[in-house]
This record gives sequence, structure tokens and C-alpha cells, in this order.
Amino acid sequence: MIILPLLCFASVFAQSGADVSLKNSKLQLIWSRDKNGYHLQSVTLNDGLGQKEHLTMAAQQRTILYAKNKPLDRSTIVYDHAGKLIHFPDSQYRYVIPVWSQSLSPVSLNTAGEIWHYQPTAVTSTSPSGLRFQYENEKIALSEEWNLDPDQMHDIRVKITLRAKENGYYSLSTPSLAIADRQQFQWAVIPGLFQGAALNPDFVDAYAYGHGIPDRPVIVRERTVSTLASLLTTQSGVTLATVAEPGTARDPWSKDAKTHSDWKLGLSLMNRNKELTPTLYHPVLGEEGSYLKEGQEITFSFRYTIQRTSWYNVLGHVIKDVYKFSDFLKLKETNRSLTDRLYAMYDYVIADSTSKWRTANYKNAVIGAQDYLGGVYGSEKDAMKNSDYGAMWMLATLTGDNKLKQQRLPAALNFKLQQQQQQPGFFYGSAAGQYFLYRGQRFTEEWGPYSEPIGTSYYMLMDIGNILLFEPDRSDLKQALRKAADWLLSKMHPDGHWEVAYDNKTGSAMFEDVSDLRPTFYGLLVAHQLLKDEKYREGAIKAANWFVRHAVEKGWFLGVCGDTRFAPDFATAQSIQALLDMYTLTGDLRYQTAASQVARYYTTSIYTHPIPTREVKHVNGIDRQDWEISQVGLGFEHGGIMGSANHHGPILLSSHAGLFVRLYAQTKDSLLLNMARAAVWGRDAFVDANTGVASYYWDAMNKGAGPFPHHAWWQLGWITDYLLSEVTVRSNGNISFPSGFITPKVGPHRSYGFEKGSIFGKPVNLKMKKGLISLDNAHIDYILATNSDNKELYVVLLNNSVNPQQVGLKLDAGQSRDLFELIHKEAYLLNSDGTDEMRMAASSDWKISLPATGLKIMKISYQ
Repeated sequence: MIILPLLCFASVFAQSGADVSLKNSKLQLIWSRDKNGYHLQSVTLNDGLGQKEHLTMAAQQRTILYAKNKPLDRSTIVYDHAGKLIHFPDSQYRYVIPVWSQSLSPVSLNTAGEIWHYQPTAVTSTSPSGLRFQYENEKIALSEEWNLDPDQMHDIRVKITLRAKENGYYSLSTPSLAIADRQQFQWAVIPGLFQGAALNPDFVDAYAYGHGIPDRPVIVRERTVSTLASLLTTQSGVTLATVAEPGTARDPWSKDAKTHSDWKLGLSLMNRNKELTPTLYHPVLGEEGSYLKEGQEITFSFRYTIQRTSWYNVLGHVIKDVYKFSDFLKLKETNRSLTDRLYAMYDYVIADSTSKWRTANYKNAVIGAQDYLGGVYGSEKDAMKNSDYGAMWMLATLTGDNKLKQQRLPAALNFKLQQQQQQPGFFYGSAAGQYFLYRGQRFTEEWGPYSEPIGTSYYMLMDIGNILLFEPDRSDLKQALRKAADWLLSKMHPDGHWEVAYDNKTGSAMFEDVSDLRPTFYGLLVAHQLLKDEKYREGAIKAANWFVRHAVEKGWFLGVCGDTRFAPDFATAQSIQALLDMYTLTGDLRYQTAASQVARYYTTSIYTHPIPTREVKHVNGIDRQDWEISQVGLGFEHGGIMGSANHHGPILLSSHAGLFVRLYAQTKDSLLLNMARAAVWGRDAFVDANTGVASYYWDAMNKGAGPFPHHAWWQLGWITDYLLSEVTVRSNGNISFPSGFITPKVGPHRSYGFEKGSIFGKPVNLKMKKGLISLDNAHIDYILATNSDNKELYVVLLNNSVNPQQVGLKLDAGQSRDLFELIHKEAYLLNSDGTDEMRMAASSDWKISLPATGLKIMKISYQ
């Protein structure tokens, strides 16, 4: 550590030694001068109720990192808290190893470079709410501009400018305003990386899985930070956040190629002195912009926000007020409605060529699934998989499609029944694996010869449960469901938890370094709902209680993707719906409260930066406006140190969108609603024009399903779930449809159509009929429903835009014959509350106006 020598400026403040301060109705900062210069003496928060909070000051307030030569970018040897060499992960995790190695570089571990501490020696007032501090020696000249934000009274805006006097690599650190006790604080979070209420000395558990806060001052990359802030809530309930100003961090597609992994901003929850305080670094030592020649300058703009409120409220402030999240919806345009995509994907999954549908003979049965061309353990490119059984049965029911009903579903059902372990022994009744290898004539898991209890919840209980909603009299399915539930119950520990996995040969537990922090309990809920056996209900309650204590209350979760060694992923969002269903089952408010808490956590899996613009960029030979390819609003498959978002960015499969809409209806938390809409609206740049199928990963842009044709079923499922959730919310619950169970494994969306719904009290059947309705405005989506008793067709129109829209609606009565035999008689336009807006002219071609984000209903009667 180097203490830089001082060169004093002529300054009234410096010469007099007087205190200087910034103050408004909420905050007061006082700097005092000692022999070395100015240091922050106190930060006081006024909560407006006569209560003042004096924050604990950091011992080491100002730091610059310097290196004469570029720091090494290769991994270093790391030891655990007991002094043992860390070996992680195992060699088969080829996707994880490169990013894990990057995260062990000296810069990432915050051991690189020299540490220069400084104290400004001069200060001048720049405005009634602003100060400029200055410092200079033989190595650098530096100024700090501090201003209280006139619009956000809890915010302090800072700009640091450094001019180099010698060549080298420089990194500016945000001054440490205040600290929390390392042993006692309420919460700390770097969104997308770490969260928890305690430091975790287990380095791998904390650093790789985000379970608590690493007990070292590690610096993380912005590529998997969802919101560019580091937040800390002290034991007394004050939240301090340090936030990068927009434009500081990397742009994931800056011009004509992916720049997602550029590293311009580092984030930490500690300063270099290991004091617990939100800290940012820019530029990152050794990265772009950090090398300065003599006379060159760098600047770093950021802000602090200090409030007596929860971390979530402060995060919301950053997302809404600093990164202008809701403004993104104003940019959203689309040339293809979600409804149009649904019908295009209907064609896609029906066609053998595009869907890659395959049948195979196995144990005297014809089983059917789609080719899976990704990596699977033991495969010879012969893997088959079905993804969303609820969506399959839903689409067949809504369309009445004979090919689905007579060919696809029977073979898919055989696949499901054969997927269950039938041999007596340890695994009897469990799922044999996600994939079938038609050359190898066996089921297997994706990433190794092991079986997970959550796999049985997924591929036996949840899948079979969704089928039984549509075919409730299938005794063979009920028998399989019971066997699976009994296996799952038998493997539950007395306290309500499960092992992550078992070795298929020995039955011994695997991955014992992590806990099954996933909604495995949901399978028992499904079993109880369909079989009404009390033992499954009791088991679900015991396991859900364990999950609330060990996952929800700690903010620790585990994922379901074996290829990233179960890095936390969309299973966290699944657990929200699972907990809500537990609340419905039991009436226990603890589950509803827990679901709300997990939803807040999950907002940290949604990108909110950089601010989308209309700047034109070049993407695979096509000019795109920046907002069209923006990551904002999209969620991780998995983030953190190990997740796929490090390589590929977020995913387009937004299974959480419908859930977030439903949660908005309960909580009125507008962030959830805006996040759902930002994920869903105007994503044309990622949709294959011919099939309507979106790419999975952001960086694939519009390449479609690629090697994952089964993803189209998930997209059919989650888009339908989103649209129906919006319909229910916008109609204040006057339009609703019963929902099924969660689908494996990409999130919380659910199936529909197995029971009648309701439109303003009238029973209706949800329908899909290609060509019956055509619209001339892609911002307008619709759903169809029929009331056969009254011979009524309902077209529920949704304006998925923040601007009023007009749409031309055409009805092709010739396409209605399988819905109604007779001709169209009259039509009414209804408001979202069910009141008649007007009787429509006798026609099959109407013009309709919809308010921003509005809903209207065409009720078309037949003779």
C-alpha cells in the first residue's frame, strides 16, 4: 500500500481547515480536514420523521489501483477458508471452466496492482448543492465533483476525473461512504451475482452459486450484473447503494458485433480494505480505457443513494429513476404480434420436417419425441425429448387438430409412460431421464449417469399431472403418478429436504456440497391435487417449509441445468408459482409472503441496462435499432459467475412473464408488470420469420430454434400463459381461465383449456382457429373463446402498446364451421368491464380503437 505525497492547493477551505458540507432535507455529508487532507467525517440520514441516522464511516475512504504493467488475466491458485487448495469444478463441466477461470484472475480477486490512498487537499463550492475536491502529486492530478441530486433527494452524484503523470494502468474506485458490520447486516446484493444476509466463508458456495456474500473483496464483471449497482442494507435498516451512471458499463452489441464480454465496470460489496461497503471500479485495471499515457485523463461518474428502506425499494429506484426502465416500453414497436407467432408455431410443431418429430420402437411401444441435437451424456446424436406436455395437450384441445390428437399425443404419451423406472429397486417409480437415445435404446440424463428427485417431480409428476387435467380418466396415468409420488416421498429426508441427485449405479448421494434449493416439493402437491391422498399433502407441506427456511429466507437457490453444475436459474421463478400454489392448497399466508419475497429476488435475474436507444446498429447484415436487440427486460437462463449469460447473454424464453403479470395484480408493483411487458413486446429481431420461433439465447439473434426444436412448445406455453394473464388483469378478473400445473423446467408458466373459463360470468371454451380472425395491427393480440349454449364467439383484443391503437378486424365466417354451423348474425363491442360500448354494424370487417395497454371484446352472435 502506498500513501501518495501531498501537493497543497491554495484554497480558503484548505487553509482554514474548516469543515465543509453538503445538505438537503434528507442527507448531510460533512468533510473535515486533517494533516493529510479532507476526509468524510459523517453521513447523516434524516428519515423525515424526526429520526436521524449517523452512518458508520469507512476507515479507508479513497482508493486508486495502479499497475505499471498489464495485470495477468489467467487464473490464480485459490485456497478455501481452511487453507486447502480449491479444486472446482470437475473436468466434465466444459461450459463452466472458462468463465470460472476468468473469475480467478488477480483483477477479479482484487489482488492486482498497487493500492494508492489519497485525501483531497483543496475544496471549492460549485453550487449551493455542489463541491469540488482536488488532489495532486507527482503521479496524478485528480478532482471529485459532488452534487446532491435536486430531483432525487436521497441521491448524491459524483464525478471523478484523473489525469496521469506517468504511464500505466489506472482504475478509479468509488469512495467508501459508510460501512456495515461484517457480522451483522440485513442484506447485501449485487444483482445477478450475490445476495444474502451474511458473509459466507465457503468461497465456492458464495462465489460460484451466489449463496451469501463472499468474504473477500472480489470484483465481478457487468456482463451478468442485471442492474449496475451494489447495495447494502445495514442492521439498522438503512440501504446504501453505489450506482454506475448510465453509459459507464459495456454495451453488449456496441456496433456490428457482440461486445457482451467487454469489461468496463467492476462491482464489489467490499473495498480493498475488506470493509463491507458497496464499491464500483472504472475502468477495470488492465481492461479497455485503463491504460493512460502521461497527460491522458479518465473519468468515472456514479451516484450513491441512501434511504431507510429495503434493498428492493432502492433497487426499484435505480431501475426506474436512473435507468429509466419503463421508458423502454415507449420504444417498443412490432411487425409481428404474439398471436401471429402462436399460429406460426402451431404450423411449425405440426410439420414433421421443422419440428424434427421422431418415433422409435421401445419395449413393444411406439414412443415419440423431437430430436435433440445438443450435447447429452452417452448420446450419438440420437437423443429425443419432449419439453412441454401441458402445451401439447393444450394446443390439441384448443385447435381440435387431428394430427396432434391421433398421431403426436399417443406417441408422446407412450414416451412418458416408458420414461418411468419399472425395475424393482432403489429407483422404482422415478424418472429414468429427460432424454431417450434411440440407438442406445435407453433413457438418460443430460449431463451424467445420475437421477435427481426434482427430475421425478418434473418428468413424472408435473408432466403426467398436466396430461391428467385433459384426460382425467386415465387409470394408467394415475398409477404412474402414484408410483412417482411414492418414490419422491420415500426419498425425502425427515426434515423435508432431498438430495440433489443419486448415482444411477450405486444409489449413493451426489453433489453433497450443495443442497437441493429447488421446488422439488411441487411434485407432491400435484400428486395430492389429483389423487387426494393426504400423505402427499403432508409431504408437500413439510418440504415446502424446509424450502422456505433454507432457500427463501436466506435467498439461496439452486438451478436445474446440469451443464452448469446447477447454477441458480429459472427454477427460482418456478418456486414462486409453486409457493403460490401451496398457499392456495393450505391457506397459509407464509407461502404467499415467501412467494412475494422470491419474486423480488427474481427481479435481479432481469437485465435493466444499458438504456435502450434508437441508435442504428448492424446485426448479421441487417440494420437494427439498438432497442430492437436490447437485453433489457430479458432474463437469465443462469447468471452469476458460472451461468450461460456469461457467454450468450440472456434468453428469449420468458416463462416468468405471465407470473409477473399475475403478481402485479396482487401487489400493484409496477416493476413486475413492466418487466413482463419489456420481456415480451417487440422482440421481432429474435424471431425466425418463417416459423415464428424465437432463438433461445440473445446472441443467436433470429436464428430460430436451431438444435432445439422442442423449444417451440415452451414458447407456445409461455406466450399463451402471458396473454391469458394480461386478459385477466386488464379485465379485473372478469375474464379468466383455469390454469394447470407448472411445466418443466424453464419457469413458472402453466397450461390452459382443460376446463371452461368465464367471460363476464358466462362459461366459455378457449379456442384457437387459424384464419378465422385477421388483424391489421401487430400491436394487437387476441384470444378466442366460444359459448356454445348462446352461440357466441368472443374475440378478446389486447393492445400491447403504451400508445392508443386502431385495428381493423376481419372475420372469415367460412373458417367457423367447426365452431358454429350457421352464419354470423350480429356483433357487439364490449369494454373491459363487460359493458356494451356499441353495437357493431352488420359486417365482417370492423375498425376498433383501443386505449393504451387496453382491452376490448368483440362478442359475435350466430343464428
